[in-house]
Amino acid sequence: MGFLAFSVPPVEPAEYFRKSFLERMQILTTDWVENGFGTPRYIHLIYIVKVLFLYIALGLFLISKTSDVGSLTHFSSWWDEPIVYQKLLAWTMFLEAFGLAGTWGPLCGHFKPMTGAITYWIRPGTIRLPPWPGKVPLTSGDTRTVADVVLYVAVLASLLTAFVMHGVDNASIPANLHDTGGLVRPWILVTVIGLMLVLGLRDKVIFLAARSEQYLPAMFFCAALGFTDMVIALKMTIVMVWLGAGVSKFGDHFVNVVPTMVANAPFNPSKAIARAHFRNAPTDLRPSGLAWFMAHVGGTTVELLIPLTLLLTTSTKVALVGACVMVVFHLFITSMFPLAVPLEWNIFYAFAAVFLFVGFHAGDGYAVWDFSHGWMLPVIAVGLAFFPVLGNLRPDLVSFLPSMRQYAGNWASATWIFAPGAEERLNEIPKPAKNQTDQLVAMGYEPDFSEIMIQKAAAWRALHSQGRGLYSVMTREYGDDLQRYTVREAEFVCNTLVGWNFGDGHLHDEGLINAVQRRLHYAPGEFVVVYVESQAIHKKTQDYRIIDAAVGVVERGTWLVADAVAEQPWLPNGPIPITVTWRRPDYVREPA
Repeated sequence: MGFLAFSVPPVEPAEYFRKSFLERMQILTTDWVENGFGTPRYIHLIYIVKVLFLYIALGLFLISKTSDVGSLTHFSSWWDEPIVYQKLLAWTMFLEAFGLAGTWGPLCGHFKPMTGAITYWIRPGTIRLPPWPGKVPLTSGDTRTVADVVLYVAVLASLLTAFVMHGVDNASIPANLHDTGGLVRPWILVTVIGLMLVLGLRDKVIFLAARSEQYLPAMFFCAALGFTDMVIALKMTIVMVWLGAGVSKFGDHFVNVVPTMVANAPFNPSKAIARAHFRNAPTDLRPSGLAWFMAHVGGTTVELLIPLTLLLTTSTKVALVGACVMVVFHLFITSMFPLAVPLEWNIFYAFAAVFLFVGFHAGDGYAVWDFSHGWMLPVIAVGLAFFPVLGNLRPDLVSFLPSMRQYAGNWASATWIFAPGAEERLNEIPKPAKNQTDQLVAMGYEPDFSEIMIQKAAAWRALHSQGRGLYSVMTREYGDDLQRYTVREAEFVCNTLVGWNFGDGHLHDEGLINAVQRRLHYAPGEFVVVYVESQAIHKKTQDYRIIDAAVGVVERGTWLVADAVAEQPWLPNGPIPITVTWRRPDYVREPA
């Protein structure tokens, strides 16, 4: 990685574009081992400045000015006051909903402008994606209205109100607890919850972007429960997030995530560290034994054992050590700069680990068995576990975010395939950002270089298990004809169309495909998608489908996850075995 310029793959553009798609994937995936996405390091410094000054420094400064806790210089005396946690929760959710936290900037395909999110969601006429159109009254359609914009602004305003308004005394706070700031007013939190639920029924993108599946339950507990019960429920909430993430790493997917992430880390002291996570780079890019250890000992084991220990231990020393382990865990992820860049989320969870389990130790009356109404504990536990359990059993019904599968490698994914000239037409859709290649050209890069860099997103997908399955279906469907088409990673395209994506394939499934088709009226064969659903926890296969935007689903089938994991990213042995379960009998793809 250079400091001011993108790292260029070692191939001349003319030679690169003469090669087949899979040959290009070999070039780009082997280059990924050495240079990751190739992002200039100054961009990572922008992220660091954003976290340190916008999120942490400004957030704590405003808390000190609006919470009656003391000045910022005396932070050590008030960091553990309850209102600090509540306001950091509101501040984090505000930045997520605004678009300045996760999925911001060039690491997520937002080059120029670097901010998506609010620039889309405050603009009538852009695409919105309701979760259940036609089933929930007043949610049909896919065009943002003035009412949607007003509702979105109201959500932001309510979050800011929760953040800046002084707290109020609460009789449930124990008298022996050091507390001067009180608690955030419950009615504000209830307002945030109500507005976000209504907005989420109109547009699931904003609901997920705000990380509502994690922050809204915490707000609900803050608004509805007495102080001690609130702290215990907050502990259960964060433990469920950790446990859900740990369970999601079972199986064969996650081990592919680690080497890809480490290779993209900007501050590795040596490239040998990245290479060591692959079996024999550059000829064998399957994960090494070190990658397996980091994935399932440093990852899965930590996310399962340490949270349960924190929840159940009454030892102050054990709680302190466990909290420190989770802080290191989240800081390690932050240092990797994963492509969704959930930096603020990780910092908040590192703080919450210390705040909840050290600041309110179980031995001081904040253990799960200290809950005032024992019958409510299983109700809360079932409520918190409902979507993770359902999402693992029926991933087609639940976003991978409420399923708590963030960065587990088991994602719904897709590849969008455009006939010559068809991708350019996406710029006809009302949206503040152009296609990514156009954004890079606007930054001063050559068109050929811009195209190669955007194809690196497809190489990133190939380094994960789903990419090998998607590209197997694609090459079987198109054969040598594929050379004439434009292949795009759907997550990147989704960012330019709706302003946000966190790796959730449900944001660019038929809902978005149909929204694009209603606006551009592609002919059969001009815009085709190969889509795969996440693997259910009890199955060995993943279900895929081929979608022609002008026709609908034209094929369904499955592949074995083990076959995808066993293959190289560029499929040197040809497509992995595919089982076609249904094919539309009258469908014939029109050649480009």
